[in-house]
Amino acid sequence: MPGNTLPSRRLRDLEVSALGLGCMGMSFAYGPGDRAESLATLHQAIDDGVTLLDTADAYGHGENELLLAEVLKSRRGEVRVATKFGIVTDPGSQAITGLDGSPGYAARAVDGSLRRLGVDTIDLYYLHRVDPGVPIEDTVGAMAAMVGQGKVRHLGLSEPSADTLRRAHAVHPISAVQSEWSVFSRDLEDSVLPAARELGIGLVPYSPLGRGMLTGAASAVRDLASTDFRRTLPRWQGGNLDANLALVRRIGQIAGQAGATPGQVALAWLLAQGGDVVPIPGTKRRAYLAENLGAASVRLTAGELDELSALRPAGDRYPDMTWVRGESAAMR
Repeated sequence: MPGNTLPSRRLRDLEVSALGLGCMGMSFAYGPGDRAESLATLHQAIDDGVTLLDTADAYGHGENELLLAEVLKSRRGEVRVATKFGIVTDPGSQAITGLDGSPGYAARAVDGSLRRLGVDTIDLYYLHRVDPGVPIEDTVGAMAAMVGQGKVRHLGLSEPSADTLRRAHAVHPISAVQSEWSVFSRDLEDSVLPAARELGIGLVPYSPLGRGMLTGAASAVRDLASTDFRRTLPRWQGGNLDANLALVRRIGQIAGQAGATPGQVALAWLLAQGGDVVPIPGTKRRAYLAENLGAASVRLTAGELDELSALRPAGDRYPDMTWVRGESAAMR
C-alpha cells in the first residue's frame, strides 16, 4: 500500500489511523525476534500512514518500549503512542507474577514508560488488566492525575467488564477499550461493546487475526516456534485446531470472492463493525504489514459480513478463562 493512504478514525477525542500496529510480537510471545526487521516494519508502517503504535511495559519487560524509542527519536510527531501498565512480570523469565493497579505503582509505571519510550507524553495510557484487589476508582483516579500532570493525554482500559468500564468512566473519560475481538473472538459483543458505545468510547481490537490463525499461514502447532505461546492455547490444539482450520478455509473462499486474502477479510469484517473500531493487527515483518493495511480497501457484501458474523471457533481463548470473567491476570 503506498504511503499515507489510510483513513482516520476517532477513539473519543483521539484521532488515529483506521488500522494501528500491535508491536508485542516484536519483543515477546511469538518466538525469536529480528530487531532490524522490526525497526524496518515500524518505519514502513509510519510511511504507509499508520499513526497508532501499541505497546506495553510488560512486553519483554520493557524491551518493546525501548524498541519503539528507536523509531520515536526521529518520528514522534507522526504517531500516537499507546502503552499499558498493571501486569507485573519477572525480569529474568518475563513470566507474569501478578497485577498491580495501586496508585503508587501506577505513578512509578508511567514514569518508567516515559523514560523507556523517550517521550514527554503518552498519547493513550491503558490499565493492562484490572487489579481485583484495588478499586477501579482508585486506579483511574491515579491515571487521571497523570493527565493533569501532562504525562498522559488519554486513558484506556484493556479487557474490562461493562460494570468496571462504567465505574472507570465516571471518574475520568475513557477514550478506548482494548480487548480481543475478531471473527473468532466475540466475547466483547455481549456486554462490553454496548457499554462502550453507550459511553462514546472507542474499540481497539487486539489479535484481530485470531493470533495468526485467520491468515491461514499457521496451519498446525508444529509450525510454531518452541517459545511461541500459541502452543498452549486450546484453539490451537487437537480437534479444536482441525475445526478452526475448516472455518479458516471458508474464510479463504470468501476472500477469493472478494479478491483479498483471508487476513484482509478478517480485518475488513472488523472495520465494518463501526467507525469507532480501530484494530491493531500485530506483525514484525514488512510483508505481512503490507497485506494487513490492504484490508482498508476491501469491501465485503452484506451477505459475506453476515456469514462471517455467524462463525464461531472451537475452544476457549486461553486454558484458563477465569481472567476474562473475573478480571484476573493474563497476558494478551
